[in-house]
Amino acid sequence: MLKRKNIQLSQLWFKKFALLSTLFISSFTQANNEQATALKLYTFDCGTIKVSDMDVFSTSGDYKNEQATFTDSCYLIRHEKGDLLWDTGLPASLIGKKPMVNGVFTLSLEKSLVEQLANIDVSPKDIEYLSLSHSHFDHVGQVSSFKQATWLTSQAELDHIASADDLKALNDELSAMKRQTFTQDYDVFGDGSVVILNVPGHTVGHTALQVNLANSGTVLLSGDLYHQAKSRHLKRVPRFNVDEPQTRESFKKFEKIASVKNAKVIIQHEAKHVEKLPDIPQYLD
Repeated sequence: MLKRKNIQLSQLWFKKFALLSTLFISSFTQANNEQATALKLYTFDCGTIKVSDMDVFSTSGDYKNEQATFTDSCYLIRHEKGDLLWDTGLPASLIGKKPMVNGVFTLSLEKSLVEQLANIDVSPKDIEYLSLSHSHFDHVGQVSSFKQATWLTSQAELDHIASADDLKALNDELSAMKRQTFTQDYDVFGDGSVVILNVPGHTVGHTALQVNLANSGTVLLSGDLYHQAKSRHLKRVPRFNVDEPQTRESFKKFEKIASVKNAKVIIQHEAKHVEKLPDIPQYLD
């Protein structure tokens, strides 16, 4: 009789434990889902780049005399722990002026990032973090508007910016900012939702961005790992990349993540990719 009673008590305790465990797991899952749902990705027009001769974008020599028009896109990722601005596009000094010719590039910009952010009630002082995919002119043009943010950068790109004579003005602007450096992939908010991917080769510390959204799934922002959808398909490497073998290793890493995560890949200069993203004030979540 005592043995039967003990068994009944054990069964009752087990049921209570199972119920409490279910409630805990449900609460934990709901909290995680709410956090994921709060993650938002906004897209901004940071300029237009017309290329008169695409030869510089392929070491294979198959782009010679081709022309192309690139979009220049920037992104805001809003997280409950802070806002991350990804790239800053062409310089705001281009606004209201005739397109500027710079070698094979013709550059133009209609609205500044600050103006566009105002359309979603965000000001520069609201931006906690700034990360630049790399230090080329079309990705760093409006850095000076966000000096209050913490700059998240690969150590390799930081060292390059600090030592390059042609990047002295950029280095002066970035040197005044708080910074967080990394040498591998970097989990921005510590929960796996936003990860800066270390994919060097285009520059010594080039990066891409992985954003894991609740409803849209994983989105990969390419930086300049690729400049066109065609270049991704053909695995073309620009002549001005600092390291072609390293670039090809970065291709493999990026594509493995894209495959495993079934990710939406956004090539930041590919107009047909960027045009499919929501216009502000709309966003991906």
